[in-house]
Amino acid sequence: MAVFTEVAPNVAVMRCGMVNVTAVGDSTRWVLIDAGLSGYGPALRAAAETRFGTRHAPEAILLTHGHFDHVGGLHDLLAEWDVPVYAHRLELPYLTGRSPYPPADPLVGRGALALVSRAYPRGPIDIASRLHPLAADGIPSLADWRWVHTPGHTAGHVSFFREKDRVLIAGDALTTTKQESVMAVLSQREELHGPPAYFTQDWDRSRDSVRVLARLAPELIVAGHGRPWAGRDMRRQLENLARRFDEIERPRYGRYTKQPVVTDTSGVVMLPRDPLPVLLAGAGAMMAAFGLVWATTAIRREVRS
Repeated sequence: MAVFTEVAPNVAVMRCGMVNVTAVGDSTRWVLIDAGLSGYGPALRAAAETRFGTRHAPEAILLTHGHFDHVGGLHDLLAEWDVPVYAHRLELPYLTGRSPYPPADPLVGRGALALVSRAYPRGPIDIASRLHPLAADGIPSLADWRWVHTPGHTAGHVSFFREKDRVLIAGDALTTTKQESVMAVLSQREELHGPPAYFTQDWDRSRDSVRVLARLAPELIVAGHGRPWAGRDMRRQLENLARRFDEIERPRYGRYTKQPVVTDTSGVVMLPRDPLPVLLAGAGAMMAAFGLVWATTAIRREVRS
């Protein structure tokens, strides 16, 4: 049975498939950060009851952002827990049924999970009756924490930081494994990267967000993907990532690599041109040309014989 595993005082993580969900607090007062993949709601609730007791629902659910692997368990959880959900105001259109997220970008390469990313759900979902924007002056029920706007992966992505022991809940602003690679995800191999490339819509802002998080000098990173990671090697890789982000993380090719998605509080406003149909057409023409050459050669051999 899946359980929440404590990784810092009053911070516990549960892996739900390829994504992490975090519970912060104790049995008198706690919140859930993100809600995992669809189908994990009952498991999350059971794990929460094991950790906090059957009478202690969370005071709130906080979302780093609204991608399918971070909100999939919400409907099951909200059917059992009468609690508010908080997200950045720029995430609200994807959580109130107004706008889907931009299409994934399989052209970033880097692994099989990127290649099949066009099949991933883009929403929107509609939890408007429970949804509230995060307030600028703090986080509900988390007096020791603050939220940090870390856009790029999505426009309204946020991370959470506890100053006293420098614990960072990074969401998808950072990953501690190579999320595009099936083998890295299965093995949970520790290596620090930027956000999952196939769903990242603004690479300049992603770079800036990584640099913001690096300046916080976290002692522990709890990312949305990969194992919680602390120690000197993590800090060294974070410094290197912040310094050389464009060189080592920005894809050389992709729909959003040079021109970002434009969004506002209503959702997606403008998408860069999709190069995939042109590439597929080019690949088809090349295959047809090879086929024609092969057929012509075969005919000539038959005539000679």
